[in-house]
Amino acid sequence: MLEQKAIIMLLEGIRDTLYMTLVSTLIGYVIGLPMGIVLNLTRPDGLKPNRIIYRILDFICNIIRSVPFLILLILLIPFTRAVVGQSYGSSATIVPLVICAAPYIARVVEASLNEVDAGVIEAAKAMGASNIQIIFRVLLVEAKTSLMAGATITTGILLGYSAMSGTVGGGGLGDIAVRYGYYRWQTDIMIVTVVLLIVIFQIIQNLGSKITAFFDHRKK
Repeated sequence: MLEQKAIIMLLEGIRDTLYMTLVSTLIGYVIGLPMGIVLNLTRPDGLKPNRIIYRILDFICNIIRSVPFLILLILLIPFTRAVVGQSYGSSATIVPLVICAAPYIARVVEASLNEVDAGVIEAAKAMGASNIQIIFRVLLVEAKTSLMAGATITTGILLGYSAMSGTVGGGGLGDIAVRYGYYRWQTDIMIVTVVLLIVIFQIIQNLGSKITAFFDHRKK
């Protein structure tokens, strides 16, 4: 049986893990959603093709996504310290999580918008809709199911990354697993943290799947 002190520590770890995951997902979408929309608009067959802008954003997304998260976490330590005043803890971990998440989200959004039927877009153009109206009333509306599914997957990935940050003092359940399960060989705490991460992941995935299914007009 776990001691009361260990239970309190694990509850704080759950809180910090959810904090890192949900906040980084939210901020990631604030940055990544507009990036994905611009990528879709400026692609060669987009509503407003612009090779220069598309190439720049495409390059940024590819470069950041090609760096493993743990290495990116270490590379960004000086930047993280400059932003939040420290390079460890749950708040500090949000910085690299957002930088890692934004390009991924941009690609997910771009792919989702690319799936929208071209005929629907052409019909909107024929009715005199502006590009802004097409973005908000056609593209985002038609792609909402795919976007929600992408958000669910992204949140699950960031949950795993938040746990990975525990190797460098990132806080949350990952940090507990490393400090107690690895360095101190307390197998019981290691097993509990793994189970908790699995449970949180399953809750996120199941909740996201239900929300996505609810808004999926194709099944109605």
